[in-house]
Amino acid sequence: MDIRVLRYFIAVANQESISGAADYLHLSQPTLSRQISDLEKELGTTLFIRGNRRISLTEEGMYLLEKAKEIVDLVDKTASNFNQPEEIISGEIYIGGGETEAMTIIAKTLKEVLTVCPEIKFHTYSGNADDITAKLDSGLLDFGIVIEPADKQKYNFIQLPAIDTWGVLMRKDSPLADKPILEPKDLIDKPLIISRQTAGSNEIAGWFGKDIEDLPIVGTYNLLYNASLMVKENIGFAMCIDKLIDTSKDSELCFRPLSPKLEAGLNIIWKKHQPFSRAANKFLNQLRNNL
Repeated sequence: MDIRVLRYFIAVANQESISGAADYLHLSQPTLSRQISDLEKELGTTLFIRGNRRISLTEEGMYLLEKAKEIVDLVDKTASNFNQPEEIISGEIYIGGGETEAMTIIAKTLKEVLTVCPEIKFHTYSGNADDITAKLDSGLLDFGIVIEPADKQKYNFIQLPAIDTWGVLMRKDSPLADKPILEPKDLIDKPLIISRQTAGSNEIAGWFGKDIEDLPIVGTYNLLYNASLMVKENIGFAMCIDKLIDTSKDSELCFRPLSPKLEAGLNIIWKKHQPFSRAANKFLNQLRNNL
């Protein structure tokens, strides 16, 4: 597959129209139609459902769109880090992480790097550990921040000087809000919303002393903000880490820690034998100096 044709395919998928994509790409409509047709023949599948006014992706087309975006992003990232003047440290840094207050450590390090090397650009991606490691493995991220427990066998890592505290996000008018801490007996019959991350789910199951299938789980989340909206609607109690959602005086929500205490360390990880850009090396060296 030609990277140029993948860019054409992404444009058609985004525009939902051959003519609209042709205008966007400054190509003739017949040329673009032929390129898409040749791509379908090469792959031996139909990528688009042609309608009267717009086209939509088939299931195979949706799969290719996800992979094509990853391929194009990786090509652009690689090219960007090569096309830089030797005398200037520039380029791009790609960092992914879950929702955690430890990202402030990363933010402070980035600020110091950008002060010295203003030509550097950074890109952040939010996701759980499964998302982050998948993008690290495919080369789309340089670094990932993961919450323990996490499988680090394939990665180099630095332990960050931060600890996340697990607890429960709930409405302030809940009877449980009167308790300073929550024990398993307080939650065993309550509708729970838990992290979709496999390791996080196992930690919760271990705290309850039950299999995850035996817990009263009504929903899952990968990032906490949407889960907090479900809590506001009184759908359930979100088991999560502290300091991610506003629980100040004006908020409808509050956070209560668990007892026995459940805490998680954090690590920044990167692929072993990873060939870093100068920008990524600058960031890593600054982080090591700071820690």
